[in-house]
Parts: sequence; structure tokens; C-alpha cells
Amino acid sequence: MSLSSTVPVLQARGLSRQFGHVRALNDVDFEVYPGEVTALIGDNGAGKSTLVKALSGNLAVDSGTILFDGEEADMSTPSAVSALGVETVYQDLALAPHLDPVQNMYLGRELRQTGVAGALGFMKTKEMRAQSRAAFDELGATVRSLTSPVGEMSGGQRQAIAIARAVHWASRVVFLDEPTAALGVRQTQNVLETIRRVRDKGIAVVFISHSMPHVMEVSDRIQVLRLGTRVANIPAADTSMEELVGLMTGAVTRDAAPPVADVAPEGDVAETSAADKEPNR
Repeated sequence: MSLSSTVPVLQARGLSRQFGHVRALNDVDFEVYPGEVTALIGDNGAGKSTLVKALSGNLAVDSGTILFDGEEADMSTPSAVSALGVETVYQDLALAPHLDPVQNMYLGRELRQTGVAGALGFMKTKEMRAQSRAAFDELGATVRSLTSPVGEMSGGQRQAIAIARAVHWASRVVFLDEPTAALGVRQTQNVLETIRRVRDKGIAVVFISHSMPHVMEVSDRIQVLRLGTRVANIPAADTSMEELVGLMTGAVTRDAAPPVADVAPEGDVAETSAADKEPNR
């Protein structure tokens, strides 16, 4: 898929966050475009989780700006971010273990009956169950029971439920943090194919993974963090697994600014990149 030249749907400018003496994010720029899979990679401690939490409303930054569709938006809480059509699957999955898959799918978004029944708290149980089953089937997820607590299910089933929930509700951006980590070969391929289908709907996908083969297989653009700094922003077709490993370890350096062909037209978004502000590390 060709890389987009439109305004990023989600963009960070100069994000910094410090925890005590540790600078987790150091003037980081980041952008994702509609209909693209952007891989976010880096070694442990590179700042990936901190960046994702900041962009999903779960963490305040010390400085920097976050733009949505080229304009500043309220992204201070997870609910505000969800209202923009942005969903996130974290490594801990954030499922309620005592609830079943359908209840987890619709947690906070329950479909209430109309009229008096709705006022009394009755839900559209059959409709929610049918839509949940359809979402799991589309993902190719093996969810053996829709009525058992997810805490009693395998890690692979819980992962599939969390991914299906995010994909079902996301309309603009979906963050997937290590979405294939607990899955078998068949389920992994289902997830990668789902990522492609979501991208082809015009939704931006941010794919965080340590699996370089998976990154190369589905990504359109790859952004690399090292020690809290973005050190590369590369079209996937223009790099290799060897170079990516070198960028993550510091053995290789590259310009972290977007390729010239991908910079938004003048007047749309900021032209200044992390590379303009400090040397690569």
C-alpha cells in the first residue's frame, strides 16, 4: 500500500515525560495516517508504552502537543479519546475477569432496551451476543463460550476478545500493543489479516511488536524509539529487519523526519521533526 500524503489523523509534537530521573520520552514526534499500519518498535525501556499511554489518554505529558485531524483535541482521558474513535489493546488486555466475553465487549457501551424495560436496566442481550459472536468470527477467534467468565479462559482467548473489542469500536485509530504475543500460529495469522482489513477500511493502525517478521509483513510505515527518542520514521519498503535491529540498538542511525514525499502540504501540520531539534541517538 502506498504511503499517505494527507494530514495525520493523530500527531504528537515534541512529547516529553520524565519519571523521577528517568526521561521516558524526550521531545518525541509521532504521526499516524488514515488507512496505514504504522509499526512502533524499540527495545524494552525505549518509551513505547509511555507514548501509547500518552496518546490514549492514560498519561499526562510534561510538555508537547497532541493533534487530532490537524487540530488540538481533548485527549486527557481514555473516555475522551474513545469518543474520537480511538481504541487501544494493552499488553495486560484490560478485561474484567469476572465478566463474560459479551459483557466485556460492551462494558460501558451496553445496549439498553427501549421504554420502561430500558429504564429498569434491561439490556438487548440477544443483540449484543449476536454482534459479539460476529466480531469474534470475523477475527477468527476461538471463543468457546460467550457465557463463561473470561478469567477462566486461556491467554489466547482473552487476547482475541480484547482485540475483537478494540477493532469493533475503533473508527479512526486502533493501537495494538503486542497483539500476537499470546497467540498460536493460526490465530496470529488471523490477527495480521484483521490488521490489514482494518487498514483497508481507512482506519489507522498502530502496531507495537517485538516480532520483526510480523512488523515487516503488515506495516506501511515504521517508527523506531530508542531511549525515549524517535530515531527513525521509515516506509517499510525502504528498510530491512537488520537495519531495524541496528536502529533499536544504536548500531545504525537514520533521519527520524518523515520522508519528503510524506510531509503534509504547507499550512496543514508542523514541519519540525525530532531530527531538527536534536541529533539522532
